[in-house]
Amino acid sequence: MYVPILPGSAVEAARATAYLCGMVFSSRLIEEAVEAFSRLPGIGRKTALRLVLHLLKEAPDETHRLADAINRMRDEIHFCKICFNVSDAEVCSICSNPARRHDLICVVENIRDVMAIENTQQYTGVYHVLGGVISPLSGIGPDDLTIEPLVQRVAGGQVQEVIMAISPTVEGDTTLYYLSRKLSSYPVKLTTIARGIAFGGELEYADEMTLARSLTNRLPIESYLHTEALSPRPPQQSEETNELNTPER
Repeated sequence: MYVPILPGSAVEAARATAYLCGMVFSSRLIEEAVEAFSRLPGIGRKTALRLVLHLLKEAPDETHRLADAINRMRDEIHFCKICFNVSDAEVCSICSNPARRHDLICVVENIRDVMAIENTQQYTGVYHVLGGVISPLSGIGPDDLTIEPLVQRVAGGQVQEVIMAISPTVEGDTTLYYLSRKLSSYPVKLTTIARGIAFGGELEYADEMTLARSLTNRLPIESYLHTEALSPRPPQQSEETNELNTPER
């Protein structure tokens, strides 16, 4: 199919239309299944088609078992009423475990971070899942996160230390600073994981050894904020300097 030359996103839309029109299905049910799979992150239409055809070749019991597992996960999953981690009950297995240190709370952005830290097998406390970080550009403010429930947990008087295991990004540091201000009036030790995690990196992609060392060598939050404030920023070059540094062709 011929796609006319159009500006910007119009070109992408035209190409997508041409591609979709080129994929012909002999069954409306197959097409609907491909459409459903292709909505998943990282799954294109070709991969979705391969998955659908694979399920079609499987025994009906296997396909029904997969569909039942997805339905049960979506309908029966809970979020822990204490830490907001995923759970099969109202209270997750970590918060209900008497062997965990309930006076030590590790604050993380999302559920994937809980899984990443648990894989290190070095942490014995409990968690608090914020559900994201403060990001004004994305329209996410403090009221959109589980910050108030965290403050209430600390105000209960049983917490001795709060570890800020938040990804070292601009938004993460903004959230860290906000939390430190909210919790500063309580007699609790505030620390953050050591910066074995590179600035700008995501916590979930760090390896287990780096995460384990970061938890072991955590820093007082005041020291971290002071260090960040004094960290020199790379100087911005002027256009004239850039022109001088550009090699001649």
